[in-house]
Parts: sequence; structure tokens; C-alpha cells
Amino acid sequence: MSEELIQRVLKVIATSRRIPLETITIDSEFQQLGIDSMDAVEILFALENEFDISIPDEEVRSVRNVRQMCEGVEKLLAAKPGAAVQ
Repeated sequence: MSEELIQRVLKVIATSRRIPLETITIDSEFQQLGIDSMDAVEILFALENEFDISIPDEEVRSVRNVRQMCEGVEKLLAAKPGAAVQ
């Protein structure tokens, strides 16, 4: 997983939740960041826009931390037609 992808995901989370970027790491749990299920949906919409991907609903339910979110975005980017993983 590229550092650029991680930083883009962290920035989307920070912007969506209006929390300082430096308080979020790839190992942050949503619960410790104060992110509930409604917040996660908002973040996922922002990630879809940021990366031009579509995140399936069934994938959303199992995501509990930033690392899982990054891994999911990476997997979807790799699956895009003609995609070069960033």
C-alpha cells in the first residue's frame, strides 16, 4: 500500500470529520476517533469521490479502522479497469 494512498485516505477522514490530520494514523480505530456508523458512511462517500470508486455496502459494514479502509480502497483501485495502483 502506497504512502500516498494512505495520506489521501487520512486527509479525507480528517476533512469529513473536521478533526486534525495529525491525530489520525493508519492504526487508528474508528471508535477512538469518535467515528460512528453514520460518520463512516459520510467518509465512504467522500472516498468514493476522491478516488472515483464505488464501495459496495457489504464491504462497509466490516470496516472498523483506518487500515481496513485503506486496504479496501486499494483493493477497489486495483480492480478498476485499466487501473494503475497508485
